[in-house]
Amino acid sequence: MADLLSNFIDNILFVLQRITWLSIIDLLLVTIIFFLVLRLIQDTQGIILIRGAIFLIVIVALLSSLEVLPAFSWMVRNTLPAMLIAIPVIFAPEIRRTLERLGRASTLIAASQAKSGTSQVIKSVVNACARLSERRHGALIVFQRLDRLDEYIESGVRLNAKVSPELLLQIFYPNTPLHDGAVIITNETLLAAACVLPLSSSGVLSESPERQMGLRHRAALGVSEISDAVAVVVSEETGSISIADSGRMIRRINPNRLELILKALLYIPSTENRLIALLRRFTGVGQSEERL
Repeated sequence: MADLLSNFIDNILFVLQRITWLSIIDLLLVTIIFFLVLRLIQDTQGIILIRGAIFLIVIVALLSSLEVLPAFSWMVRNTLPAMLIAIPVIFAPEIRRTLERLGRASTLIAASQAKSGTSQVIKSVVNACARLSERRHGALIVFQRLDRLDEYIESGVRLNAKVSPELLLQIFYPNTPLHDGAVIITNETLLAAACVLPLSSSGVLSESPERQMGLRHRAALGVSEISDAVAVVVSEETGSISIADSGRMIRRINPNRLELILKALLYIPSTENRLIALLRRFTGVGQSEERL
């Protein structure tokens, strides 16, 4: 026992004596990369796939290390190249989402300050959502930011109107021609209504214990996953207000909190705050959210 402990201590000292500043930086870089990758695929099907892949790799490594299973070891060695090719195919949605976030990151650094009219638009949207919530009229309102949503704007009815609570209430009044679909807003202009948005495929909503989240919530999450847009949802069944950003959703918020969140997400007043917003969007750190 004493010999084992002595050998263990000698091995630790052997490693510590050879650690340099470059080694520490190297380990930190690897740690940061793994951390960012895990944050990017959090709340997606990718994290489930990674768990399964790790479990499979451990089992295969243990079995292939046994000398009594030469045929199995040969099969593992020959199928490994095929697995390396299959990994990018399996994780294609997560890889695409990561590249999209990197592309948005370079644009976000150079983004200009939000226009002066945005504050009034936010107040109009908050006012409309409060009244829609009281009446339990469903609504889906999307704020276009740096990523253009032309494809989804063309799927709806062009309005190019000034944003006002009365206009939003009229659009989302039940059984009117434009109440189905989303409204897309940029700066001070309501570009289009009845827009068709992509549905979320991340599986976040399927993990919710609640069942009041239908197509509007899936569409809100979907557009926030493929772009930097911010989506506000009013539930038709419960009247609750939710907001989606970066593939995450904050639920059951009151109008006052909605206004604060929208201002925090849509205003980027300085270069320093833009960098902070960039770091928060890319890593997910500092985002206050209520899990579904």
